[in-house]
Amino acid sequence: MTAAPLIEAASPHVMNTYGRLPIALSHGQGCRVWDINGKAYLDALGGIAVNTLGHNHPKLVPALQEQLTQLIHTCNYYHVPHQETLARLLVERSGMSNVFFCSSGLEANEAALKMARKFGHDKGIERPEIVVYEKAFHGRSIATLSATGNAKVQAGFGPLVEGFVRVPVNNIAALKAATEGNPNVVAVFLEAIQGEGGVTPMHVDYLRDVRALCDARDWLLMIDEVQCGMGRTGKWFAHQWAGIQPDVMPLAKGLGSGVPIGAVVAGPKAAKILQPGNHGSTFGGNPLAMRAGLETIRIMEEDDLLANATRVGEHLKAGLARGLQAEIANGGVVEIRGQGLMLGIDLAKPCGALMQRALDAGLLISVTADTVVRLVPPLIMTEAEADEVLALLVPLIKQLLAES
Repeated sequence: MTAAPLIEAASPHVMNTYGRLPIALSHGQGCRVWDINGKAYLDALGGIAVNTLGHNHPKLVPALQEQLTQLIHTCNYYHVPHQETLARLLVERSGMSNVFFCSSGLEANEAALKMARKFGHDKGIERPEIVVYEKAFHGRSIATLSATGNAKVQAGFGPLVEGFVRVPVNNIAALKAATEGNPNVVAVFLEAIQGEGGVTPMHVDYLRDVRALCDARDWLLMIDEVQCGMGRTGKWFAHQWAGIQPDVMPLAKGLGSGVPIGAVVAGPKAAKILQPGNHGSTFGGNPLAMRAGLETIRIMEEDDLLANATRVGEHLKAGLARGLQAEIANGGVVEIRGQGLMLGIDLAKPCGALMQRALDAGLLISVTADTVVRLVPPLIMTEAEADEVLALLVPLIKQLLAES
């Protein structure tokens, strides 16, 4: 039997919106996937922080199969019991109060922006403004693109939506200066850890300072946990390391372990902003997605995956520091940052070539912000598998940095 060829070009029928790598994946098991030629890869990307439970999880798959035989979709004209149960679980784990369900992180962030604007209008502010951040990424709709801090992804889509005040990360003085005397500011919108912006965490003290400022000025604190939430850092939500609570928290990615899902969790200050007719989502909260969310949380707790994310993440981070000690000393590696199983290795030169080189070596990773290797594997990854990641990745980074 002749082996299937490598995929060398995009389909003429699929819109050319992705710079794809030349493989097509066939199936997976745990933290490994195989391509259509039978080559195996260790998955340190997790579908970009989506596949919380890895691939073909023995507890998740039967539950989803059962749900497929019952209901996949109903519209939101009717009560959806799984919605109500998943909302309760998210409220309990966040300490917040109410949840709106949608189908993606972009939708969740768009809903958050609408909530902030309506919060302002309800207070009599005609042109509400929202504080956003340099290097932020909140999505690719026109509104979330405008909130995003990346000129490359904004190019060609102007005019952008107005009403945003942009500030640098981790600088409370800059935030105060940018908003001083501006009565139109209604919210601060930030990622607890910037994902596409280079795996850049907001400092614990900074998060506490922003929470205090929002309280003092009657602003909403909206924390985008789409990529860093759902146990990825070792707590349910990354902002919990600071001991604070937001007013609005968009979620998606890992919440459904691969089934499309999004959510906006709101605290008491924001929970009643949206009323019937203000917002909606056709697919949001459908029974299949809700079952995926319920099973994800159940399995995460049964298998203690928050503790696993902390343990394996610390092991992986320490291994990177040891393996790249010389490169850290000579400045080739600027910083290894992140928490749990959301790690970034910031290099002193562009490193996009590493995606193909890692692929050739049998490893799935990504590169973000041009110079940062991003590792966001399934939360089921073991220390032994983390050691495999180190054995494959560290030599590739060393080789790249040694090239002129």
